[in-house]
Amino acid sequence: MSLNRIWAENRAALNGWLAIPDGFASEIMAHQGWDSLTVDLQHGVVDYAAAVRMLTAIGTTDVVPVVRVPWLDPGIIMKSLDAGALAVICPMINTAADARVLADAMRYAPQGGRSYGPIRASFAHGADYPKRANEIVTAFAMIETKQAMAVLDDILATPGIDGVYVGPNDLALTLGLAPQFDPTHRTMLDAFDHILARAKHHGKRAAIHTGSAGYAKTMATKGFDLVTVGSDARFIAAGAAAEVAAFRARD
Repeated sequence: MSLNRIWAENRAALNGWLAIPDGFASEIMAHQGWDSLTVDLQHGVVDYAAAVRMLTAIGTTDVVPVVRVPWLDPGIIMKSLDAGALAVICPMINTAADARVLADAMRYAPQGGRSYGPIRASFAHGADYPKRANEIVTAFAMIETKQAMAVLDDILATPGIDGVYVGPNDLALTLGLAPQFDPTHRTMLDAFDHILARAKHHGKRAAIHTGSAGYAKTMATKGFDLVTVGSDARFIAAGAAAEVAAFRARD
């Protein structure tokens, strides 16, 4: 299933985040009811070999496999797609030129310049994957700086950019605020609303990173098309901490 099929049901995609470089951990996450799961190659300890194992584990379900690449590098974007990712989130897209590089790497000619070699994608998504690839992959440009906000319309107008993904923590830093999950500061909320409105104006998708189901529901109600909640590492830490605290609490 691609993100487009989820959106065709007129609902927001619920996205989980994978920071633990392990296939079994990813498989456990994939069986919990998420619409999509993102393997994070930017922050954390996941390398490409681990990412392939994680994508293979996700492939035991109908969950949409997504990769956040480390940076704007056509090589890793193409390798992530070849490994089976159906969507790519690319950090720090600050200009229309950046957006064009991302868009070009996402699709085969004539729409783009992606090099041909879907080594795992053809197994994961069917022998006809190369014919369908340009239609079923999704390119998310991360909007997380004041610079990007200033040229947001140019980024959104770039052919081949399917949507934008709000990175709240980096965006907060560039706006002079402390990074925080689920911010309530008016400056941040206004920024979210502006990004969402401009995405809708351009007919593009809008996604956002959140720290809780409640905040994610609020963002989905606003109109965000994909909402990320937490991560495997945070879920383990929170669950373990709660059990330890319960045991050590006085009767």
